[in-house]
Amino acid sequence: MTHVSNGRADLDRIDLKILNCLQQDGRISNLKLAETVALSPTAVLSRVQRLTKDGFILGYEARLNPIKLDAGMTVFVEVLLDRTTPNVFDAFKAAVQVHGEIQECHMVAGGFDYLLKTRIADMGAYRDFAGTVLWQLPGVRETRTYAVMEEVKNTTHLKLD
Repeated sequence: MTHVSNGRADLDRIDLKILNCLQQDGRISNLKLAETVALSPTAVLSRVQRLTKDGFILGYEARLNPIKLDAGMTVFVEVLLDRTTPNVFDAFKAAVQVHGEIQECHMVAGGFDYLLKTRIADMGAYRDFAGTVLWQLPGVRETRTYAVMEEVKNTTHLKLD
């Protein structure tokens, strides 16, 4: 058996196949999943429950079309804070949580402190967002904006093999 260790549990090739199938189609029926991985429905259900309990499966969600929902423009923003103290970091992290336009926020190493992924309708909406939200976030000293001209790849799937 092929095993991949994560430090807390081992995954065999069937676990990896289950995870891969669920990445492709989170709505797959238990019966179809069982057929795909060549196990009984009871055994597959037990494995999926274990994979969920152990934190390998975080949840299920629908992927929405941002263009149809007035969020067709993606903008990445580098954020440099005025001070790098725990209270400034905490205030910034709390503030980004409440703005739905900010889809991702990552603390990074390098020439700036955070990288944000935002989705808005268009450049006019981004200008409004920048003036009323982004530049008002706690501790923001400087931002650099990168508007996406073409989305070449967008996936949440993890490489499992």
